[in-house]
Amino acid sequence: MSDILTIALSKGRILEQTLPLLAYAHLTPLEDVQTTRKLMVDGPMIQGVQVRFLIIRAADVCTYVEQGAADMGISGRDLLLEHRPYVYEPLDLKIGCCRVCICGLKDAVEQGEPQSGSRIRVATKYDHLAENYYLSQGIQAEIIHLYGGMELAPLVGMADRIVDIVETGSTLKANGLIEEKTLYDISSRLVVNPASSATKRTLIHPIVEQLREAIVQQSKPEETINGEHDSSGCQSS
Repeated sequence: MSDILTIALSKGRILEQTLPLLAYAHLTPLEDVQTTRKLMVDGPMIQGVQVRFLIIRAADVCTYVEQGAADMGISGRDLLLEHRPYVYEPLDLKIGCCRVCICGLKDAVEQGEPQSGSRIRVATKYDHLAENYYLSQGIQAEIIHLYGGMELAPLVGMADRIVDIVETGSTLKANGLIEEKTLYDISSRLVVNPASSATKRTLIHPIVEQLREAIVQQSKPEETINGEHDSSGCQSS
C-alpha cells in the first residue's frame, strides 16, 4: 500500500461546505485551503498513512481520480453525468445542491418547447447532456460551447436556449430568462478510484462510513457538526 492517501477537492463555494464533513471524518487539512495558494496541502496521518489534499478546479477532480492521481475526490453530479468517468460513487454528500436546467428568454419559453423535427441553437458547457436530451426529443440541436455567462447568449441572439446550472434563479431573472425544464437535480458526490478502492480499502472504507454518518447528522436540524449548526443539505438529490 502506498504511504499516501490523496484526496482531490474542488476550489470555490463547495469547498466551504466540504470542510465540516471532512472534519467529522478527522480529515482536516493542516493549512487553510480556502486562502492558501498551494495546490497540494498536507492533512493528518491515519493508520500511519499521510493524507494529502489536491486543491484543483471542479472540472478536473474526476480526471485526477479516474487517472489514479487522487484516490478519492468530491465532484458535482453534473460533471459526472457530463464526462462519465470510470470512478465509484459511494456517497451523495448532499451539498452543493442545484439543478441542470434548460432556460430561455421569457417570451420564447412561454411559446412552448421546441417540437420534434425542429432545429435549435443551445449555449452550454454541458455539450453531451444537452445534445443527448434534444436527440431524445427528436430535435436537432446546434451546440454552442461556452465556459460561462450563458445568460448572455439568448440576449444577443446567439442561442435559443441555454443549458446551465441553476441554484437560486436570480441571475436568470436579472437577465430576463426563465426556466423551461429541469434535466437533473445536482449535488456533490464522493468519488473513489476503483483501484484505490481495492488496494486502500482499510483506509477508504472507514472514511466513507464516517462521511455517511456526518451526512446523517447534517440532515438533523437540531444536530451539529463541530459544534456549529449546519443547514446546507439538499432537500432532494
